[in-house]
Amino acid sequence: MGSYFTSESVTRGHPDKVCDQIADAILDEILKKDPYAHVACKVAALTDCVHIMGEITSGYSPDYEKIARRVIEDIGYNEPERGFDAKSCRVDVSVHEQSPDIRIGLNRRSEQDTGAGDQGMMFGYACDETVSLMPLPIVLAHALARRLEYTRRSGLMPCLLPDGKAQVTLEYVNGEAKRVSTVVLSAQHREGTDIDTLRSQLTENVICHALPAQMLDDDTLIFINPTGRFVIGGPAGDTGLSGRKVISDTYGGSARNGGGALSGKDATKMDRSGAYMARYIAKNIIKSGAAKRCEVQLAYAIGLSDPVSVSVNTFGTGKVPEERLESWVCEKVDMRPAMIIRGFNLRSPVYEKLSCYGHFGENAAGMPWEETDIADRIRSDLLEHKSFPE
Repeated sequence: MGSYFTSESVTRGHPDKVCDQIADAILDEILKKDPYAHVACKVAALTDCVHIMGEITSGYSPDYEKIARRVIEDIGYNEPERGFDAKSCRVDVSVHEQSPDIRIGLNRRSEQDTGAGDQGMMFGYACDETVSLMPLPIVLAHALARRLEYTRRSGLMPCLLPDGKAQVTLEYVNGEAKRVSTVVLSAQHREGTDIDTLRSQLTENVICHALPAQMLDDDTLIFINPTGRFVIGGPAGDTGLSGRKVISDTYGGSARNGGGALSGKDATKMDRSGAYMARYIAKNIIKSGAAKRCEVQLAYAIGLSDPVSVSVNTFGTGKVPEERLESWVCEKVDMRPAMIIRGFNLRSPVYEKLSCYGHFGENAAGMPWEETDIADRIRSDLLEHKSFPE
């Protein structure tokens, strides 16, 4: 008898993800014109309405309504009779400038020593159970959600509509994933769709395509649209809010979470840049061979440039004492906000593509925080030339 772990992902049409995509599309549009803008954009979506809110300080004011409608159209909400569509929904905008009290911490130093835009803690995680050094449950959940979206957009199953969720439970034996125990798939569909046909087609076109065949067996439980009906979906069925899917945005629950949302925030917000740096450190530790699992916590205080704490947890899998890893990171990695922004090129408009299917791993392939360019240095300094007792 093993242990079990579950992760969830959602499609682009999920109401919360609609909001994340609008928020990051607005951020990208502003950064194209004003890379030094301060953006904290929040979005809510409900029946026939989108609310865009937040604190934005920039010399450029984008066409918020045009951006929102473009994103909604691209997702696939373009049928007015369904309660939410790109052309007929109302778009309300309530945006004001960033508080001057916050700006004090950002502007009172040289750019290199710019302080953190807020206090908070961020977690990064990596493990060796997948090529991307991400936890397998969230990798498989994202694979299911992506395949569900592809199946709809390609026309393979015309009965599908944009909203959808995927959940995967893995059975672990002695710390290794052995099989898929349970799959839950919820797919919005058109009125009149036969539920048995829908379940059969989703099993064939999504589940069997996205999940490794060797991990499915006769005892795998599969639940597709468990209530038997999912016609009313998206913001018409459930109010969406940006920043509410922080677990599927990160590690699927395999690591702790600082609670700060990622989407809609420029990189002076440590919820975003600090989370990217924590992932970068954890991933390089794993790539170096110093551990099999690694969680990094960073904590910042508003107005201060250096983190107030750095913690490394290798869950008993480390070949190097955690205190030594922490000392190396503090000595060798520049974790000041301005240097993270510069090193990861975070003033570029790259965020909309990250707003669904995760900010780490395969969906962020090619992003600087996914690089493992300091792994060799960690290996050389801490594994090949050990300066601590065995």
